[in-house]
Amino acid sequence: MNHPVTSAILLVGGMGTRMQPLTLTTPKPMLKVAGIPFTEHQIIKAREAGITEIVLATSFLAEIFEPYFGNGERFGINISYAVEKSALGTGGAIRNAASKLTGNGPVVIFNGDVLSSHDLRGQMKFHADQHADATLYLTEVPDARAFGVVELDSEKRILSFNEKMEDPPTNVINAGCYIFNRSVIDSIPEGRVVSVERETFPGVLASGQRLFGYIDSGYWLDIGNPQALLQATRDLISGIATSDALTQALNSNRVFRMNAEVLHGSNVVISQPSTLDSGCYIDDDVVVASEVTLSNCVVGKGAVIGAKSVLINSFIAPGFEVPEATLAENIFLGFGTPK
Repeated sequence: MNHPVTSAILLVGGMGTRMQPLTLTTPKPMLKVAGIPFTEHQIIKAREAGITEIVLATSFLAEIFEPYFGNGERFGINISYAVEKSALGTGGAIRNAASKLTGNGPVVIFNGDVLSSHDLRGQMKFHADQHADATLYLTEVPDARAFGVVELDSEKRILSFNEKMEDPPTNVINAGCYIFNRSVIDSIPEGRVVSVERETFPGVLASGQRLFGYIDSGYWLDIGNPQALLQATRDLISGIATSDALTQALNSNRVFRMNAEVLHGSNVVISQPSTLDSGCYIDDDVVVASEVTLSNCVVGKGAVIGAKSVLINSFIAPGFEVPEATLAENIFLGFGTPK
């Protein structure tokens, strides 16, 4: 009997060292993408696909998630939390978080740093139709060297799984969303560091279980560094990427569209003449003085941008006051210094 997929685990425990200094006080999954915490984009994606409960597998700055998401009532989904006292790796985090689930069917596993428009309901149906034990969401990229690469047979059954390598046999990569039957989760050793990519997937293959790949050519982005975060915001604003969370935020007047290239929050003051373009997000209570140019920037809540400043491809910290006539590109203004 195939159980419906109604449960999910979201892996949000990483330290986000490549995102510093943005992540010195904010966990990477809580950084805003087009004005909405990244984790919220994924939670709403799960809910819209029919998921009714989700466990956030937290570790680094775990205390920041629950005050924002609570029990999930505000988001129309049951949310609980599994806190790792020490990082357990991707597999260990999944095993640890699974104990918080109440359902007994297959479980969707989301990596906490992937923005995608892939058809999650389609992946769920494919998993059921193939009577799979595990189904990986896959996508194709021009250069697969930095990713886990899979080889498939004609029925999309996975034949091999190769972690990052210099000469990958295909350009079909693991795109960071899995569906696991409970037997797969139960096979993960408890209470120790486990890599799902290096241990769990090869183990499923070696044991002869049914491991399939669901290929989707929709939008996909690994948000692994600040430039990718800017790109994700730019792509969502322009419509290259889509997110139900952003659509709902716009419809509820939580986020506002200034023009085709710029979104902003509440109580924003922009003095004219100023030019804002190329995927800018301006958070709540920001003041932008006159003759300012902002291009591809994220401006934190309550920041003040001094007159005649030109900022490009940059992040401005919440509450920071940018001096007049500041000229800056590819910079972090007002953030702490990584140790």
